[in-house]
Amino acid sequence: MSTNPTNGERPTHGADSEVGPLGTVMLHRPGDELKRLTPRNNDRLLFDGIPWVARAQDEHDAFAEALRTRGVEVLYLMDLLTETMASEQARDHAITTAISSLHLGDTMRAWLGPMLHEASPEELATHLTAGVRNDEVRGGFGLVTSLLPSDDFLIDPLPNLLFTRDSSVWVRDHVTITSLAMPARSRETQLTELIYSLHPRFAGTPRLHGWRNEHVEGGDVLLLAPGVLAIGVGERTTPAGAEQLAREVFGAGLAHTVLAVPIAQERATMHLDTVCTMVDVDKIVMYPNVADSLTAYAVTVREGDSERLELDVAEAEHFLIAAAKAMGIDTLHQIDTGLDPVTAEREQWDDGNNTLAIAPRIAVAYERNDETNDRLEDAGIEVLRIAGSELGSGRGGPRCMSCPISRAPLG
Repeated sequence: MSTNPTNGERPTHGADSEVGPLGTVMLHRPGDELKRLTPRNNDRLLFDGIPWVARAQDEHDAFAEALRTRGVEVLYLMDLLTETMASEQARDHAITTAISSLHLGDTMRAWLGPMLHEASPEELATHLTAGVRNDEVRGGFGLVTSLLPSDDFLIDPLPNLLFTRDSSVWVRDHVTITSLAMPARSRETQLTELIYSLHPRFAGTPRLHGWRNEHVEGGDVLLLAPGVLAIGVGERTTPAGAEQLAREVFGAGLAHTVLAVPIAQERATMHLDTVCTMVDVDKIVMYPNVADSLTAYAVTVREGDSERLELDVAEAEHFLIAAAKAMGIDTLHQIDTGLDPVTAEREQWDDGNNTLAIAPRIAVAYERNDETNDRLEDAGIEVLRIAGSELGSGRGGPRCMSCPISRAPLG
């Protein structure tokens, strides 16, 4: 597992748990893409409100600084994307996928392609993430530009780039390129795959899955312990996606058990990490209103069939019991969100469960979830409280906003 590179050595990457000391993380600082949100498009673009962008940037800067003060190397997705766009292969691929939408028409597509190819790497990265509006083009005029409203997008913005956890997840030294379910997010993983494929920092990194495959989102994947993955199956990750990822991690020798965890198919519980996150090797903060009903199906490779990867799917058990068995521990201790059902519901909606562990018993959490943070501290967890009044408008907390690229192995 990697820490920061020294003496010019190529950094190594990987993670085998949720709580190993965090070495390197990828974030996305809120940018122009959030300035594209309006009351007319925010629902389609999966935001519950219109964030105050300058305040969101201040909050995000404080989040990044809190990580740096604990020795974490912070990489920014936009920096990596801009550097990747120096590659002609990356530019060609990114532009082709960005203008492939059928709503553009041939006239506009024929103009947009050369326009994007002429852009600098910085300009191209901005066009790909903040989008291009109809009234911003200086050519390609035809039926599409005449009939579309002037402020409609020819290339949609990607405001959910803020949540870097969803588009990739590291499993040991392999990076999983996910496949995002919502149309508003589908291009995110195309860009992430380009970064991991063509940025020099990640040269030679083995990859799993890919954006063309069955839907799996990183917020649904928890590395409970070395060799043990939990995958939430609900609004975003499909049963087929969970099965395919299980086959891939088993085939690569990265895990011995995958727990498939059904969760409600609704916005409040869009990902498994909106229900629970690890804060220590044997402690998990969990939404108590679903804790009693949360189950898991333990998936393993059928004995003697490792080459064919025939899967055994056990009967459903209570999640905490199935998890403890797979992790090889006596008990996975539950720390409840909130103090009562109403407070729990409020703080779960405000991402009280969505903590980012930067080491065993040290976690970053939104400061507004007072009751949950008090419970964590009572359980011996050091809580690094950050502001998130604007960052949370897309329904995501510190874990959602961070993709660990390297964690030290647990001692």
